[in-house]
Amino acid sequence: MTDAVPAVPAATVVPVRDGPDGIEVLMLRRNSKLAFGGMWVFPGGRVDDADADPARPDDELAAARRAAVREAMEEAGIAVDPGDLVPFSHWTPPEAAPKRFSTWFFLAPAWDVGEIVIDGSEIHDHAWLRPSVAVEQRDAGDIELAPPTWVTLWQLSLMSGTEDALRRARERQPRRYATHVVFTDRGMVTLWDGDAGYVDGDADRPGPRHRLWMLPDGWRYESTLD
Repeated sequence: MTDAVPAVPAATVVPVRDGPDGIEVLMLRRNSKLAFGGMWVFPGGRVDDADADPARPDDELAAARRAAVREAMEEAGIAVDPGDLVPFSHWTPPEAAPKRFSTWFFLAPAWDVGEIVIDGSEIHDHAWLRPSVAVEQRDAGDIELAPPTWVTLWQLSLMSGTEDALRRARERQPRRYATHVVFTDRGMVTLWDGDAGYVDGDADRPGPRHRLWMLPDGWRYESTLD
């Protein structure tokens, strides 16, 4: 058994606004030749050494905030106030993943961000999407999403609007997702802390659920923690 690839610190910002039919998020489509190629993602990337807060050099969350602000400008041309960023979740991929990022997800209000500017190189397209529509498009095979993006969209689809999403995020601790992947006769399922099968990988173990079924006929999130 080989050692896990070290997880690189990263940060993602989820710009949210209220559209005519409810909450919307800004999503970007990555160049198909790059990491996560062709997927629709939120603005984000690795945390650079320069993102460390000089006053708090060991503050992981502060560095992630600065990286999120920088990436929002670099990838979408939008200015985000670091004080507006609300920690939403933290994601670590399975130890067997060939490339691993330890990523903070932040919500950011985006009522007046202006025109979205993408570079046409790293980012090939953008769209403001209702979270529920993005989830439906993935199941229809129209777009590709990574599990952290999908779960974030699913959770936001339950919110009544931007203020509701920001309020809920401020009122709770950011949930941490250290992912375990299990293959069953039904298909692949990702398990997170709090699931009855998380420790031993037994997806059939009775008990609480905190998982994402990634099945051929669609993805399904189960959580008894919410």
